[in-house]
Amino acid sequence: MTRTSLTQLEARDAFIARHIGPDTAEQQSMLDTLGYASRAALIDAIVPAHIRNKSALPLGQFFEPKPEQEALAVLKGLAKKNRVLASLIGQGYYGTYTPGVVLRNIFENPAWYTAYTPYQPEISQGRLEAILNFQQAIADLTGMGIANASMLDEGTSAAEAMTLILRVGKSKSKAFYVANDVLPQTLEVVRTRAEPLGIEVKTFDPAELAGVTDAFGVLLQYPGVDGAVRDYRADVEKVKANGTMVVVAADLLALTLLSPPGEWGADVVVGNSQRFGVPLGFGGPHAGYMATRDDYKRSMPGRLVGVTVDQQGNTAYRLALQTREQHIRREKATSNICTAQVLLAVIASMYAVYHGPQGLKNIAQRVHRYTGVLAGYLRTLGYTLTSESFFDTLTIRTDRAEALHAAAVANGINLRKIDAQHVGVSLDETTDRNTLAALWNVFAEGKEAPDFAAVEASVEQAFPESLARTSEYLTHPVFNRYHSETEMLRYLRSLADKDLALDRTMIPLGSCTMKLNATSEMIPVTWPEFSNIHPFAPDDQTVGYREMIGQLEDMLCAVTGYAAVSLQPNAGSQGEYAGLLVIQKYHQSRGEGHRNICLIPSSAHGTNPASASMVNMQVVVTACDENGNVDLADLKAKAEQHSKNLACVMVTYPSTHGVFEEGIKELCDIVHSHGGQVYIDGANMNALVGVAAPGSFGGDVSHLNLHKTFCIPHGGGGPGVGPIGVGAHLAEFLPNQRSTGYARNENGIGAVSAAAFGSASILPISWMYIAMMGGEGLTAATEVAILNANYIARRLAPHYPVLYSGHDGLVAHECILDLRPLTDATGISNEDVAKRLMDFGFHAPTMSFPVPGTLMIEPTESESKAELDRFIDAMIAIRGEIAKVESGEFDKANNPLKFAPHTAEVLTSDNWDRKYSRETAAYPLPSLRKNKYWPTVGRADNVYGDRNLMCGCAPISAYE
Repeated sequence: MTRTSLTQLEARDAFIARHIGPDTAEQQSMLDTLGYASRAALIDAIVPAHIRNKSALPLGQFFEPKPEQEALAVLKGLAKKNRVLASLIGQGYYGTYTPGVVLRNIFENPAWYTAYTPYQPEISQGRLEAILNFQQAIADLTGMGIANASMLDEGTSAAEAMTLILRVGKSKSKAFYVANDVLPQTLEVVRTRAEPLGIEVKTFDPAELAGVTDAFGVLLQYPGVDGAVRDYRADVEKVKANGTMVVVAADLLALTLLSPPGEWGADVVVGNSQRFGVPLGFGGPHAGYMATRDDYKRSMPGRLVGVTVDQQGNTAYRLALQTREQHIRREKATSNICTAQVLLAVIASMYAVYHGPQGLKNIAQRVHRYTGVLAGYLRTLGYTLTSESFFDTLTIRTDRAEALHAAAVANGINLRKIDAQHVGVSLDETTDRNTLAALWNVFAEGKEAPDFAAVEASVEQAFPESLARTSEYLTHPVFNRYHSETEMLRYLRSLADKDLALDRTMIPLGSCTMKLNATSEMIPVTWPEFSNIHPFAPDDQTVGYREMIGQLEDMLCAVTGYAAVSLQPNAGSQGEYAGLLVIQKYHQSRGEGHRNICLIPSSAHGTNPASASMVNMQVVVTACDENGNVDLADLKAKAEQHSKNLACVMVTYPSTHGVFEEGIKELCDIVHSHGGQVYIDGANMNALVGVAAPGSFGGDVSHLNLHKTFCIPHGGGGPGVGPIGVGAHLAEFLPNQRSTGYARNENGIGAVSAAAFGSASILPISWMYIAMMGGEGLTAATEVAILNANYIARRLAPHYPVLYSGHDGLVAHECILDLRPLTDATGISNEDVAKRLMDFGFHAPTMSFPVPGTLMIEPTESESKAELDRFIDAMIAIRGEIAKVESGEFDKANNPLKFAPHTAEVLTSDNWDRKYSRETAAYPLPSLRKNKYWPTVGRADNVYGDRNLMCGCAPISAYE
C-alpha cells in the first residue's frame, strides 16, 4: 500500500484546489494542446522577460495558504476585537433589520450575488425586475418623476446631482450652495468633486435660503443632520424664481411621513437606502439613490432600467440608454459612473416589497413616536433641544457632552459627537423600550424614570401638520402582495429562476473576470462584528476592522509592488478618479499644477477619458497599431509635444486587447522622461498577480477591482471596490475623510466616498481569498487563468479568427474573436451569436469592446476543463449554424441565430413558422436535454425601449 504523508493530506485539504477549476491532469492536457511542458514555460512565453516576476510574493504571515477553517478562525479573532454597540449616531447611517427571508434568499444566495451586470436582458429578467421595483420605490417616496438604478453612496450621489444641475440648468453662476446642516461627509465629497471643475462651494444657514441669489444650485438636507425638519416650500419657490436649481438629500423612511421634496419644488433628490434593510457595515456597501424630474432623465448619470418588448411583443425589461455607461462619452463625459450598487438596491427594494406602504409607515411612526418619548424624557430632565421639529434625531444642548458619551458607552450605546456643548441621538428601526430605558440612564444622573405609558400618551407629531405627507406611495401591486414569508419566498425564487448567474454556468466575459466567490469568503460578511458597526463608531470599538483593513492594504501592496494602498474608493470608476486626483495633487505640490494633459490610448475603456475629464484634464488620444498595441512612436511624439504640460498617461495592462505588450517599460520611461506619471488601469490584474507587478515595472498609480481579481462578487452590477495603489512618492496624497476624523495625511486629497474605508463590510471577502490562497495560490490562479484563456483561443482559432495575440499566437487572460468577416458574409452579427449562446445555457462574452463586431472571452482560473470544453462545443456548434447560413441551408433572415434566444412559450406554440426545427432551436447539443435553461423572454427590442422610455413599474391598469 502506498503511504500518503500528512503533508500531502494537508495539501489536498488546501483551498487552492477548490478555487482553481482544472486539476493537475486537466492543466497538463491543456498545456499539451498548446505545446508547452509546464505552466511556467507557458508564462515565460507570454509575459515579457523584462517585467516577469519569478520571486515569491512578499506576503509575510499570509505567504503560506491557510485552510478555510483556519482562515475563518484568524479573521474571527480580528472581528472579536470590534465592539458592537447600539449606534445611535445617525448622520446618514441607521440600525435596521434585514428581513430573514431577504437575508437568506438574496444577500446570502449565490443566484443573486454571483450575477453579472444585466447587459444581456433576456437572461437577467429577475434582477431587472427587482431593480425596477427599486426605481419605482424611490420615485414614489421622493415624489419625483424618475429614479435611476442606484448610486454608489449618498455623498457621491449629491456630487453627481451637483454636476447634473450645472449642465441642465440655465444659470451662468459657478457657485453651489450647501446648507450647513447637510451631512458633513456629503459636503466633503461635494467639495472634492467641485474643486477641479472650478465650482465654488459655499455653505449657508438653511434659515437664510431665500437670500441665495447667485448660485446655479443649492443642496438641502431633509431632515437636517441635527434632526430639524424645516419647511422649505416658500423659500424654494423664491430661489427657483432666480434660476437656482434645488437638490435635496432626503431620508427615505422619513418620507413615508413627511411631504416629499418632489411636491415642494426639488429638481433632484438624492440619498441612501441603507436603512431599508441593509446592514451598517462600517459604511458600506449601500445603495445611494438619485431621483429627478422626468425632463432630465436623459441627462441622469448611472444605470436606468426600462421597459420594452421582446421579439414576440411581450413585456421585457432591459438597461435603457446604455450608451451612457457601457460606452461612456469618453472625454466629453460629465460622469464616469459605470456601475451601481445592484445587490444592495435589490435588498432595499425587497425590504419595501416585503413591508409594503403600510409596513414602512408603521416602522416610521414607531421610530418617530419613540423619538417623541425620548424628547419628553429629556425635557423632564431639563435638557434643551436645538429643534422642536424632528423625525428621528435630536440634538441636545449640554455642558456635559464628554460625560454623556462616556455614560452612553457604559450603557452599550454610541451617541453622535458634535462638539463640547452638543450631543446627538438618532433612533431607528431597532430601537425599543429597552433602548429608551438605557438612554434614560445615560441622561438622568440617577433620577428615577417616569412612567413610560404616561410620557408616551402625551407624545404628539413633532413636525408641522403642513409637512405631513398626504400623497400615496408604493401603490403598485408588487408592493402590496408579498407580505407573508411564503409569498415573499416564492417571489424571490421566481425572480432568481429567470436569471443566469455564476451558480449555474460559466460567465466568459472579457475584462470582467467572473470567478468563484467562495462560500468561506462570503461567510464573514454577515458576522455582526463586521455588519453592525457604524462607520463613525469610536476607534476603540473598531480595532479589529482597522487591523483587517491594514492587513489587506499590505497584501495588496505585496501583489502590486506599490508602497501604499487606499481602500476608500467604492468602485473602479471612483478608483480612477481618486488616482488622477492624487497625480494632480502631486504635481501641485511640486509647483507644476499647470500639468493637465492626459495621454490615453484609443483602445482604452471609456471610463479613462471620462475620469480625466472630471478632474479637468485635457485628453489627448494616442494611436494603437494594427496589432492593438499602443503605438509608441505616436505616444512619444505626443509626450514631446505636450512635455511641459504632461500630467500622466492612462494605460491598461495587459492591454485592453488581451495582450502583454512588449513595450510597457519603454512607455513608462517615455512618460517619466517628460515629467508625467503613469496610471496603469488594474482591470486586467487577474493576469498579473504573482507574475508581474505594475508598481515594479513603471506604474505610479493603479486602481484595482476587488470585484474582479480579488473575488468580491459582482452582485448583478455592484457592489464593487476600486482601491488605489501608489508609489512611495504619492502615498502622502491618498484620500482622507477629514469631516469624520479620518486624517491619513495632511497633504492627502479630500474624500471621494461617503465613508473613510468605502465598502468596508465586503473587504473580508478579499482578505479571506488572499489568506486562503497564499503567495503560491495567487500565482497559480494567474497562471491558470492565462492557461484557460489560451486553451479556448487555440481550440476556437480554426473556427473564429482570434483578433490579437502575441508571441506564438498566445494571448493573456482573455481573447477577442473577430466576427466581422462572418457578419459581412452572412449577416450574422456578434449579437446573434451572443443571443444564441443563451439557448446553450451560457452568458455571452463581452460584445463589441474594445473592438466593434467582436466577442471578448475571459474564462478565469475557476472554470474546469469540462466547463471550458462545454463552452467551446457551444461556440463550435454555433459556427456550424453560421456555416449553414453561408451555404444556404439556413435562411439568412429566418434561422436559429436571428431568432435566438428561444423561449419555452415560443417552442410550445401551435404556430411554428420558422424554417428550422423546434429541436434545433431548443436542443442544439444533445447534452442540453439533461440540463436546460429557458430564457423567459425573447430578444429585447432596445430601440423600442429607448423611444418609449418607461422606467417604473407598470401602471395599475395593466393588472386589471
